[in-house]
Amino acid sequence: MWILFAFGSAFFAGITAILAKIGVKDTDSNLLTALRTAVVFVFAWIIVLITGAWNTIEDVTPYTWIFLCASGITTGASWICYFRALQIGDINKVVPIDKSSVVLSILLGVIVLGEPISLATGICIALIAVGTLLMINKKSSAPNGASNNTASLIYAVLSAVFAALTALLSKIGITGIDSNLGTAVRTGVVLVMAWGIVFASGKHKLIKEISKKSMLFIFLSGLATGLSWLCYYRALQDGAMSVVVPIDKLSIVISVAFAYIVFKEKLSLKAFIGLILLVAGTLGMVFFK
Repeated sequence: MWILFAFGSAFFAGITAILAKIGVKDTDSNLLTALRTAVVFVFAWIIVLITGAWNTIEDVTPYTWIFLCASGITTGASWICYFRALQIGDINKVVPIDKSSVVLSILLGVIVLGEPISLATGICIALIAVGTLLMINKKSSAPNGASNNTASLIYAVLSAVFAALTALLSKIGITGIDSNLGTAVRTGVVLVMAWGIVFASGKHKLIKEISKKSMLFIFLSGLATGLSWLCYYRALQDGAMSVVVPIDKLSIVISVAFAYIVFKEKLSLKAFIGLILLVAGTLGMVFFK
C-alpha cells in the first residue's frame, strides 16, 4: 500500500511544479513560498482533525519533536531555493537537479540508517546521476541568460541538498507518530520560517500586487503540495527511504510533460536521453530493491 502512496506523492508533486511556475510570474518567490505554505498548513490540519490524529499529539516524544522541527527547517530552506530557481529558470532545467536529491537521500539512508545497497542499486544511482547531468543545459541565448541560468542552477542544487536532509530527518522524526500529524507539525515550522523571512525583508507589502490569477494558482499549488506531502510521509513511514524517495522523484516526468504542453519548453535530444536514464534508474530502484 505504501508504494501507491509514493506514486500518489509523485503525481501531485509533478503538478505542483507547473502550478507554482505559473504563480511565480508576478510574485516574489519568498512570498510565494509563505502563501503556499499557509494553504498546506490549513489543509494538513484539517486532515489531522478529520482523522482524529490530534488526539495523539501528547504522545509525541521530545526526541521526535526535535527531528520534526529540524525537518521543517530544511523543508523551508528547500522550498525557498526551489521556487526561486523556478522563478528565474526553466522547469526542464530546475526540476531534474532538484530531483537528483534522490541520490544523496539514498546515500544518507545507507550511511545513517544502515539501509542495504546492492550492485543493481548502485547502477541505478549512476543512471540517475548521469541522466541529471545530461538534462542540465547551460547554454542561453539571452544577454543576461548566463547569469540567470547559473543562479537558477545554484538554487536548484541547494534545493536538492536540503530536500535530501529533509527525507533523512523525516524518516527519523516520524517514528512512532501518525504521519498526518507529523506532516501538519512540520508544515507549521515551515510556515513560521517562511513568513519570518517575508516580514524581515518587507515583502509582505507585495501581497496586494498579486493578480487574482496568480493567487488562484498559488492556492492550487499549495493544495497539490499538501496532497503530495500526505502521500509522501505516509509512504515514508512504512516503506524504505531508498525506495520511497526514488518513486517520489518520478514527478519529473509529469513536470516535463506539462512544461511542454503549458510553457512550450522542449527537450533537446541529449536532455531526452537524460530523462530516460533518470526514469530508468528510478524505476530500477523500485524493482531491484
